[in-house]
Amino acid sequence: MRIFVLDSLQMSLTGPQLLPLELVDKCIGSKIHIIMKNDKEMVGTLLGFDGYVNMVLADVTEFEFTAQGKRITKLPHILLNGSNIVMMVPGGEGPEI
Repeated sequence: MRIFVLDSLQMSLTGPQLLPLELVDKCIGSKIHIIMKNDKEMVGTLLGFDGYVNMVLADVTEFEFTAQGKRITKLPHILLNGSNIVMMVPGGEGPEI
């Protein structure tokens, strides 16, 4: 296993670093693609989040993948539990239909 250590000179050359919650905060009001633990994906407009990364989305399209195929559901709003979020893609359009 390799461990990489960045000194202050290298970090100053790459510019300021964003913390994860700062990056999520910059996504408020824009479209975001969320991949969940339970074979579901959501695409919607991020309205807000908290310190646990629980998220409120608007104009949501939910994609559920089952043995029978893909099911798509449209929802006006949804509250997502942050502990079930695997990955977030700012500006993402969701899975190919």
